Amino acid sequence: MFNIISWNVNGIRAVEKKSFIPWLLDTNADVVCIQETKANPSQLSEELLSPAGYKAYFSSAKKAGYSGTAIYSKKEPDSVITLGIPEFDDEGRTTVAIFGDLVVISAYFPNSQDAGARLPYKLAFCDAILEFCNKLVSEGKNIVLCGDYNIAHKPIDLANPKNNEKNPGYLPEEREWMTKFTSSGYVDTFRHFCPEPNQYTWWSYRFKAREKNIGWRIDYTCVNEGFLPKVLSSTILADVLGSDHCPVKIQLDI
Repeated sequence: MFNIISWNVNGIRAVEKKSFIPWLLDTNADVVCIQETKANPSQLSEELLSPAGYKAYFSSAKKAGYSGTAIYSKKEPDSVITLGIPEFDDEGRTTVAIFGDLVVISAYFPNSQDAGARLPYKLAFCDAILEFCNKLVSEGKNIVLCGDYNIAHKPIDLANPKNNEKNPGYLPEEREWMTKFTSSGYVDTFRHFCPEPNQYTWWSYRFKAREKNIGWRIDYTCVNEGFLPKVLSSTILADVLGSDHCPVKIQLDI
């Protein structure tokens, strides 16, 4: 049994003050993928850098207080890499841990921003990550692509699809890429197990959106199709507070 949890914490220093470390240790997860750290290691406490029983790996943005990803792992990976493309690595968009044939990717997909201001950058990242995953799979690896994709794929994945058709995260181009991704040999594991509506991972801080469950499902754990038989469950941990996102969890039979 191998448990992986992924969480956009919206600032790792902020969430540390909301009992992040006790939560991390209590999960007992084998790997925890973090997005939007908004910090570099020199700014972090010793507890965040080396929690009991875990190794920590960070990819930070050059811009202070922005973006960033991390992986906490009980077992030391064979290697830890990034996407290897400066325009994305400079924003700390990926942290990649390789455990033999298993590759766990913590990814923070760009926000396309109002009026699609960063849509070209977002789609370039999306295509680069698909190419990266394809290469790994062609080499015989199995991938778990965890993270905040900043995309609600289908109408079921957000509370008000009609009202959001021109908003970042639900633009036609973003949804088309997600369809392309899931048609290229990858599976949205949560939807594989759960076809029900009203399942979200992000809620605005405004208008009591979380209390009313007016949200978006934009955090995913996707795997290559060949690895799907090893996936025992894929769940949303909606009760975990501390960020405007909640964690997602995947359990593997390995």
